[in-house]
Amino acid sequence: MTSTTDAAVPLPTVEESWARIDAWLSEHAPLSRARLRPPAAPGEIADAERRLGVTFHPELVASLRCHDGVELSKGAPVFALNGPFAGVADIVNNSLFLRSIGEDVEDAYDDEDDHELNAYWRHEWLLITHGVAWDAQDGLFLTCRPGDDYGRIGDYFNEDVPSFSEWGSLRAALSAFADALERRLPIGGRIPLAVDGALIWEDTTVTVKAHPTSLLELAARTPEPEPEPARRQPEPPRSGVYVVIGSTQSRTPRPRQPDLVFAEGVTAEELLLRAGVVQRDTIRERTHAQAERSAPSLWAASRPLVRAGRHGDWGFLTQSAGTGQLTRPEVLRRLARDTRVLALTKQGPEVRLTVYDNGRPYAQGTQDRLVSSPREDYVRLPDGSRAQSVGVDPWPGSTAAYRDFLTGLRGEFGIDFDVERVLDEPLLSGLVLPVLEDIPEWSCRPVTEVRHLDLGALIERTPAPRMRAVMALQLRRLAVETGIDAYPEVTQTLAAVDRGEAPELVEDDALDLRMRTLVAEAAAARVTLDPSWRRERDAPELHAARDDFQAWQIRADAADSLRRFLQLPLPNAAASILHRRLSEDWRSELALDLAAQRPLQGD
Repeated sequence: MTSTTDAAVPLPTVEESWARIDAWLSEHAPLSRARLRPPAAPGEIADAERRLGVTFHPELVASLRCHDGVELSKGAPVFALNGPFAGVADIVNNSLFLRSIGEDVEDAYDDEDDHELNAYWRHEWLLITHGVAWDAQDGLFLTCRPGDDYGRIGDYFNEDVPSFSEWGSLRAALSAFADALERRLPIGGRIPLAVDGALIWEDTTVTVKAHPTSLLELAARTPEPEPEPARRQPEPPRSGVYVVIGSTQSRTPRPRQPDLVFAEGVTAEELLLRAGVVQRDTIRERTHAQAERSAPSLWAASRPLVRAGRHGDWGFLTQSAGTGQLTRPEVLRRLARDTRVLALTKQGPEVRLTVYDNGRPYAQGTQDRLVSSPREDYVRLPDGSRAQSVGVDPWPGSTAAYRDFLTGLRGEFGIDFDVERVLDEPLLSGLVLPVLEDIPEWSCRPVTEVRHLDLGALIERTPAPRMRAVMALQLRRLAVETGIDAYPEVTQTLAAVDRGEAPELVEDDALDLRMRTLVAEAAAARVTLDPSWRRERDAPELHAARDDFQAWQIRADAADSLRRFLQLPLPNAAASILHRRLSEDWRSELALDLAAQRPLQGD
């Protein structure tokens, strides 16, 4: 359903639409109604036309004669993501500002192309709404330029090219606004609601695909690629004359310097488990080249692949492909459980040596070392321009630092490690189900407002036991909306919460593995968001669609809210749960849950 008026029905006039908007706001959102300014005086409109050198479209004049925009303060009525309507003074100021920017970039447009949208900002365009941020960075514009597009409404955004909106006129836009208010119709994926006397716009209810394609299940049925057979070099002819076509100068091979972790007294098998290798049927010996061949395949489903071995008293772990794991503090803490760990990692210009002891950074990180080197694969040509050298090491400084750090391990820890040999020899290896990321510190800060709800006030007036019971009900609603209630690990945890228990999330238990699996499913399906030109030519065929990714990401987010409910203070958990509710009626459902929880003893 759209928010536009039926094409067979004549559009109401601007005045009629504003009368409907006023009536709805007066009844349902009086605070927002009070923010509408009185009509603009004809003299003010005429002065604006003279200042801008533009005759306003009659529909804009009619609109301003109903309301001279809105007061830009809390509760101001907004037109979905287009923002509040602008008054005469703001139209003048914003249009002059955008003209000045357009003059600076007019050389980027073809003078011979007279198409209406072939400009950053035309002299005859007027910004008639304030946009999301209530400034001139975006909003709706109306063109007063004579021609076929006279009176049309366009979308302006300072980081994109202008485009025409779905409404052919201001009259149509105001009619759509009135329709949306009266019939609760969506505009731009949002519906209007009246909350505490003010108009707000809420995301429409999201429908989650019930049975998204599981790339991890598909991977389990897919054989791993066989090792690439060695290529035989062609033999030169035994007689005759032949020439070699091409450059005789070979490119300098990129240095092979993988991320490495050494763990004192830990076996290769144990290191794989600590790194997150839980699918034992993927564990076997592989060379670095075999791992690199297997990692991009459907068999791996975008999961990282690590290899492990033993070197004297130290076990070691190296990653061959996939999203980096050995730089993550969550992983290093697991690897360093009851032992000492040294991590040598290289990411572009940075080489880092990190030391962990008994699950924590050693000496609070004072023993860590970091080298960052400048990029050196660009050269300056005689004409002053710069060009990139092909086939050279971009960061020779970091390459040298990696070698120096590795040499230092020999003298300081007795680790005499031959990287080239380890890369070429078969080592025990397996696919990683990545461990959960740490909950970001910023998300543990107090949250006072969520989706226009005064969460701080709600928590302050609601006793903690009652609030926890209400959030448990909201969490159950979220589980049903997203489909994670289909997993027994989730339903068992929610049942324990209902019984008044305080279940814990334990590493590598069933609930933890379920949460990690949901994150891995979303990561595997994320490739569906990439445009075709970004995919490698030999990339595996896509077996999922965007709605599959959306479903897995929504489920992973819902599981994360459950995790926060188990691990964070109640106010932070409540913010996460309410933020991720999918129903547009979540406010009324929250009110029902609050009413259903009778005051407990001590309330």
